[in-house]
Amino acid sequence: MGARPRRRRAPAAAAAAAAPGPLGALLAAALLAAAGAQQSATVANPVSGASPDLLPHFQLEPEDVYIVKNKAVSLACRATPATQIYFKCNGEWVHQGDHVTQHSTDHGTGLPVMEVRIEVTRQQVEKIFGLEEYWCQCVAWSSSGTTKSQKAFVRIAYLRKNFEQEPTAREVSIEQGIVLPCRPPEGIPPAEVEWLRNEELVDPALDANVYVTPEHSLVLRQARLADTANYTCVAKNIVARRRSASAAITVYVNGGWSTWTQWSGCSTSCGRGWQKRSRTCTNPTPLNGGAFCEGQNVQKTACTTLCPVDGAWSEWSKWSVCGAECTHWRSRECSEPAPRNGGRDCHGPELDTRNCTSELCSHAASGAEDVALYVGLVAVAVCLVLLLLVGVLVYCRKKGGLDADVADSSILTAGFQPVSIKPSKADNPSLLTIQPDLSTATMTYQGSLCPRQDGPAKLQLPNGHLLSPLGAGRHTLHHSSPAAEGADFVARLSTQSYFRSLPRGTTNMAYGTFNFLGGRLMIPNTGISLLIPPDAIPRGKIYEVYLTLHKQEEVRLPLAGCQTLLSPIVSCGPPGVLLTRPAILAMGHCVEASAENWSIRLKKQSCEGTWEDVLQLGAEPCTELYYCQLEAQACYVFTEQLGRFALVGESLSMAASKRLKLVLFAPAACPSLEYNIRVYCLSDTQDVLKEVIQLEKQLGGQLIGAPRVLHFKDSYHNLRLSIHDMPSSLWKSKLLASYQEIPFYHIWSGLQPFLHCTFTLERLSPSTCELACKIWVWQVEGDGQSFTVNFNIAKDTRFSDWLVPDSEVGAPALVGPSAFKIPFLIRQKIISSLDPPGTRGADWRTLAQKLNLDSHLSFFASKPSPTAMILNLWEARHFPNGNLSQLAAAMAEVGKQDGALFAVSEAEC
Repeated sequence: MGARPRRRRAPAAAAAAAAPGPLGALLAAALLAAAGAQQSATVANPVSGASPDLLPHFQLEPEDVYIVKNKAVSLACRATPATQIYFKCNGEWVHQGDHVTQHSTDHGTGLPVMEVRIEVTRQQVEKIFGLEEYWCQCVAWSSSGTTKSQKAFVRIAYLRKNFEQEPTAREVSIEQGIVLPCRPPEGIPPAEVEWLRNEELVDPALDANVYVTPEHSLVLRQARLADTANYTCVAKNIVARRRSASAAITVYVNGGWSTWTQWSGCSTSCGRGWQKRSRTCTNPTPLNGGAFCEGQNVQKTACTTLCPVDGAWSEWSKWSVCGAECTHWRSRECSEPAPRNGGRDCHGPELDTRNCTSELCSHAASGAEDVALYVGLVAVAVCLVLLLLVGVLVYCRKKGGLDADVADSSILTAGFQPVSIKPSKADNPSLLTIQPDLSTATMTYQGSLCPRQDGPAKLQLPNGHLLSPLGAGRHTLHHSSPAAEGADFVARLSTQSYFRSLPRGTTNMAYGTFNFLGGRLMIPNTGISLLIPPDAIPRGKIYEVYLTLHKQEEVRLPLAGCQTLLSPIVSCGPPGVLLTRPAILAMGHCVEASAENWSIRLKKQSCEGTWEDVLQLGAEPCTELYYCQLEAQACYVFTEQLGRFALVGESLSMAASKRLKLVLFAPAACPSLEYNIRVYCLSDTQDVLKEVIQLEKQLGGQLIGAPRVLHFKDSYHNLRLSIHDMPSSLWKSKLLASYQEIPFYHIWSGLQPFLHCTFTLERLSPSTCELACKIWVWQVEGDGQSFTVNFNIAKDTRFSDWLVPDSEVGAPALVGPSAFKIPFLIRQKIISSLDPPGTRGADWRTLAQKLNLDSHLSFFASKPSPTAMILNLWEARHFPNGNLSQLAAAMAEVGKQDGALFAVSEAEC
């Protein structure tokens, strides 16, 4: 808060100045002289040389401080030029004797500088404890007036001894997830939490397997043997450092069998024997008390080995006829018996040859004939090789010619010919053609407003002077851009196909490029969208607009007192663009709104990073730049300046309530005996539910019950959760207390989006798959809900329909007419007909009344086209599932139907 200079006038002098005639003037002069004398008496030794035309400017303002134990704290402020500086604490002036004053001179300006300090003790703060916060403020005087500094709050720092929840010892199987909860003691300032593993600091930045949740729970994604240790939660602030009881985490490994070895050889080489194979419990070896492998480590089986049979020759065959070489031969076989089962082969020759003429034959030399034979064979082989080579060359040449022909054909280039968009068929007058001619200075729309196709969904609009019949000719919207801008417009839109989305690697962001036709950005499955109406962007301009959903841990939104965040934090930009019509930002909220229970404000972050109240709902707006339509579950923000927005509420009574969404998740697969049920307590907005679903998908969770809504009141009472009616013969709960509890402030602030409690159950038998129990969630002395859980943990998926599939995302950016339900030309006709005041009240005011928007008449009237504002809000509220028939019925009731009706199909819009 900056300094607020102001000039003050003595009340008595002001009253005297109001008296009529010379008497009033004399009284005023006397009282002013008296006031001056009193001031000079009050100001001790005013510094000479102070400029009479300057208000005091604070060089140092008091800052928020904490009182630690019984040590007094010092507050200081320094201002120039100043004749007096005093502290005011909780509306009362601090005694002059408690001030320590120092005088100096600013070397740069030569102006006098005064610095004042006071000390605040613990006893002073405790006097008003419980009534309000203790604060102090500096007030500086000069001859020109006074200046107040920012308020500095003095709080007594403390840190209670007992943790609200401590981690407990656990034994977990390797690769199983571990969650160690820790809720630190209550303290001011809130305690910071760190984790120790065997007295060494756990740093998630150095270990990707470890992270700490916003609720200070330590999560090990997959337990490793190295994670076996003693874990301690440490909470500390400026007062003290507290340690929780250490929780021993034992990561055990159940033993697993190795693969079987090969069967050994049979114990006997001939006849009946046995053989065996073995395995070991080393895959993995049981560790840290893990179960040993079940079953046998050796298997034996009977075997029969056939005895070997050696081969023996059969009888010799008879001698063959004597041949040309004067020899004959005989043979035998090793078949009586043949060798088998490893027996030896027969020894000796298989063929016996003898001379059959008693050596009387003589053999002629045949060396020359053999050489001729060999030469002929070589010649034949060479010829065959040459023929083969010739055949290969001919084949390759034919194939090369075929490739050349194909390369020259149009078959290969047909896919690269320019694609032309076919125009509308002339014989089908029912098509509404909006093809902008971007190369000229006008944009032309050709076609008639008739149904695009026959169908049951038709919008009956009245004809006449409200909507006079539009001919089938050309309807021109003038475009004021010069030729150069038109060429650039064509160049940019030619790559967009009139629809453009620029994904930047995140599901919480949407981009689009827009011109004067407007469009829409949506972040799928969050209920967040940005509507850019037609003509909101000046003609001739093209803006690339973005829409971003921020995670609450990324953006620091300061909340004071009973304030609470009611909506997501959303940015749209770029912030400095010029809009001639308000854009509409739609986002969900979780407030049960009522004027007597809530003070709701729209906050916007400035360029300097500070959050400012730009609108208070229900009060007269201080500027026409912002307006908000608050409905049951969503709000629609009209804004002519893009930026970062959030909806913040401050409760006015204990009856003020927020909606919480209660969601139950459990593992989709349960390989161990332990089973965890996670109960999430979320703000009832679509974006938070989407984030939790994505988180559970990463953790392998599944929904096990239909979500419920709970109304959480500003009663300072905590939220409690308990589990009941679980069959003790099948399951047991590891919860030591009868219930778990989430502190009130964790929920009410709205800054911790994924609050949840975990119920750890244990099956008494691995075959148990049916789980039946009840889970109760209730606020102490407030609303409550109960879940009846009855399902099969191994195969039950009946609640999967509640989860939003990733495929239901739609187009994040819609540009031009496709982004609107109402056709452009019909919209223009409605605006031109209803903006002028009607003779019988049949104008935009009646339309607002028919659409239940008559509470916003003053805002609509402040705009150049009230009808356009009404239609823009209707588009934002009803896209993409809006019913044009309802709008047509409201138009018919306006009272300006005096002609025939014509139909426009909903498909055309």
